[in-house]
Amino acid sequence: MADEKADEATQQDTTPAEPVDDLVSTHHAITVDGTELSYTATTGRVVLRDEVYTDGKFDGHKAKAEVFLTSYVLDAAPDSNRPVTFAFNGGPGSASVWLHLGVLGPRRVLSGDAGDLAPPPYGLADNPETLLKHSDLVFIDPVSTGYSRAIEGGKPGDFHGFQGDVESIAEVIRLWTTRNSRWMSPKYLAGESYGTLRAAALADHLQSRHGLYPNGLLLISSVLDMGTIRFTEGNDLPYSLYLPTYAAIAHHHGKHGDRPLRDVLDEAEKFAAGDYAWALARGARLTAEERADVVRKVAELSGLSEDYVDRVNLRIEHVRFFTELLRDERKTVGRMDGRFTGWEPDAAVERFTDDPSISGIRGAYSAAINHYLREELDYRSDLPYETLTGRVQPWSYKEFEGAAVSVVDRLGAAMQANPHLRVHVGCGYTDGATPYFAAEHVLARLPVPEELRENIDVRYYPAGHMMYVHEPSRIQQSDDLATFITRS
Repeated sequence: MADEKADEATQQDTTPAEPVDDLVSTHHAITVDGTELSYTATTGRVVLRDEVYTDGKFDGHKAKAEVFLTSYVLDAAPDSNRPVTFAFNGGPGSASVWLHLGVLGPRRVLSGDAGDLAPPPYGLADNPETLLKHSDLVFIDPVSTGYSRAIEGGKPGDFHGFQGDVESIAEVIRLWTTRNSRWMSPKYLAGESYGTLRAAALADHLQSRHGLYPNGLLLISSVLDMGTIRFTEGNDLPYSLYLPTYAAIAHHHGKHGDRPLRDVLDEAEKFAAGDYAWALARGARLTAEERADVVRKVAELSGLSEDYVDRVNLRIEHVRFFTELLRDERKTVGRMDGRFTGWEPDAAVERFTDDPSISGIRGAYSAAINHYLREELDYRSDLPYETLTGRVQPWSYKEFEGAAVSVVDRLGAAMQANPHLRVHVGCGYTDGATPYFAAEHVLARLPVPEELRENIDVRYYPAGHMMYVHEPSRIQQSDDLATFITRS
């Protein structure tokens, strides 16, 4: 009997404790345009639960994940007209630190910029351009990023895919909206990179599943159709859609002399949408003279040699471009931002082994968020804060088996169901991950009535994927986002 009781006690001791929210609130103030704004920051993990049924019997609400978030709410008297913006980055595998400390939040990292990077240990400063002046903010880290994790004994893979990701983020948004009595507040979804694809799908899911209708989407470095940026066999579309970005990067590095950037882009866009797309479709049917003309023009716009363009059969894959453009200087350029340059020990390598536009700033953002959460927001955890992680791979797109990964139709459906839904798209000219011309291509094919096209607002910046790393672009982008929110 004693042994049985001991076994029972041991079994109870090894049973995982029921997870609970561990939110922490702190109070702060920031001066914006001469006015002091007092706000409450709340950060920590929120437990997500499923309604579980077995053989038609309700088994209760079972915990499935603990999702980390940070919210900022002004301390002024409650106002149902005050918006709230839910923000996340992309990856998949990225925490929300980039939007959080790069452009939207009340504090920002001092990372420096291309050619003038800050040294460790970096720094933090108030962000007087914060969107908090116009909207409360909620930053969400998807499962396995930041401090978000599946529960003990749970399966992280359930969240490492398109639909599981959308459903879990939607549940965080629903819970926060309900617990904070914000159903009557204007609501916005802000996503960057893969986060734009997530945001578009979320708009449709929140409306159809929960009846939660957003007022607007903030799509920063947008990709809504993966077919426009994936260089797969038989898909020539990315080659033409990337050409204007190649031209912009080449311009930044002096390959177009003193020509204005806008002139270069106008020429590149016209050629990419016309003769270049035609030539790629013609293939072996091009005459020798036609092919030579295309080789000459692609080389002139991209900054690469005619010999290289000819050898790659007119088709310049993006990482090969970043590795080739400055090869004569033994330099590479960044994918996330072509203004950044790097170096490869093997100057003949075909594809670079490191993206200098990521490695150049990752340390600053990692140091800043780890310091900020613990020392300023008083949240303490011994877990590693995953700013960028490969632990979410392989990412599941099983819902798109046999088809392109695209949410264009879902965004169109969301806008048709909610004709007040407005969409802001921010594009960086030197963004080699989600090229601006691809975003334009997708928006032009968005299945919405003509009158709803007035709901779409597009802005451009002379920088890359995280355009806010470039200080003039950060200032302009902050103003553009504030204008979009206040006019919606």
